[in-house]
Amino acid sequence: MATKSYNKISEAILKEIFLLVGKDNVLTDEENLINYGHDETENLIFPPEVLIKPANVEQVSKIMKLAFKNIIPVTPIGARTGLSGGSLSIHGGIGLSMERFNKILEIDEDNLQVHVQPGVITQVLQNEVAKKGLYYAPDPASRGSCFIGGNIAENSGGPRAVKYGVTKDFVLNLEVVLPNGEIIKTGADTLKNSTGYNLTQLMIGSEGTLGIVTKATLKLIPLPKYNKLILVPFSSAVDACSAVASIFKAGIVPSAMEFMDRNAVDYTIKYIEEAELEMSDNVKALLLIEVDGNQQESLMDEIQKVLEVVEAHNSDENILFAEDEAQKEKLWFIRRRIGEAVKVNSIYKEEDTVVPRYKLPDLLSGVKEIGKKYGFESICYGHAGDGNMHVNIIKGNLTQKQWDNELPLAIREIFQLTVSLGGTISGEHGIGWVQKDYMDIAYQDIELNLMREIKKVFDPKNIMNPSKIF
Repeated sequence: MATKSYNKISEAILKEIFLLVGKDNVLTDEENLINYGHDETENLIFPPEVLIKPANVEQVSKIMKLAFKNIIPVTPIGARTGLSGGSLSIHGGIGLSMERFNKILEIDEDNLQVHVQPGVITQVLQNEVAKKGLYYAPDPASRGSCFIGGNIAENSGGPRAVKYGVTKDFVLNLEVVLPNGEIIKTGADTLKNSTGYNLTQLMIGSEGTLGIVTKATLKLIPLPKYNKLILVPFSSAVDACSAVASIFKAGIVPSAMEFMDRNAVDYTIKYIEEAELEMSDNVKALLLIEVDGNQQESLMDEIQKVLEVVEAHNSDENILFAEDEAQKEKLWFIRRRIGEAVKVNSIYKEEDTVVPRYKLPDLLSGVKEIGKKYGFESICYGHAGDGNMHVNIIKGNLTQKQWDNELPLAIREIFQLTVSLGGTISGEHGIGWVQKDYMDIAYQDIELNLMREIKKVFDPKNIMNPSKIF
């Protein structure tokens, strides 16, 4: 969509905002605006002109009506853990923090549902429902700080997506404030719904460009009683990737299957305190494999089948079995902190590729070849079980000219390779601000224009998180 000419926030409008939410819930000082002007996407900072912290749906509605009337851009802001710049206030305007929407409204044990506000931290929700023997499975690496609302906006996944699905598979109904301030319900609190267009699924993954989620009804499932976790080393990263599809073909559906190349683990051990793991020099990649269920004996049978498959793919004999919860936490700690370790070490760009899992070896080999061509090092890891590979490109010794001018060409080649393998350019991080120039690789003009027209229907003045996706 074409960028509109937006109005600035005048003193008169600011006074109206004070009346709507209270002066204490409005921030205008430079320090706070800068703080809310970035997420975890590289080193980008786009502060809003004013940061508002509404407390209820009525306040959100009134803010949107004010913004709509005065043509002021609004950027929904959650926990700022995103990796595609989705919460950056590109055009200034209003930054709308949802942090006060932090209540779990009801855990419905009879219907296995939870009604929750968007500012609830994902892990907090998981812990609370677990107390009742229930499970909310989507668990991105930032689950200890990210918000449910952000997960919905980006359709977040995580390690357990391979067995249980991503955020979209757990959302039944949403309360949404539209750009003009109207409040809608997108669906029903039922497991089945064939009543009209599926507005719920349209909102999920829309990155805050169509409206603001103020309440969600999420599906829950029974909490598995047991899990088993193993760490399998390989002397070849391609062998590790090849083993992934074979495990599924053997009839095993792991609850998690994570790929880490050697450099990813080395970075984490070097730069993250408390990350420890001994590996022999010949190890080039690892698979972290988890199975879960309610019968210990059947889980051991599944692990045995996994061991037979990885052995056929030339796994190292030094397989680590996590014997207790402490060991499990130690291994998951390493996996979840890789992104942070890379960021601590160097300027970087993170790409979120996804392909059919049997194409993972081709993707990994291709990424490494592109790295050789353009002279960059890549740290690869991710959710191998569902074909989702995170490619962290390290600036290293690249000149600023190479970084600015040649790297976009390399990224385009990575995405072209990904699509040629039957994949697409984002599995769970979204498009946001930093990937929108590559959307032509994944979609034809007719498809992109359909999306733009949908955006216009919801947001005719283009004030809702503008300059994202397109």
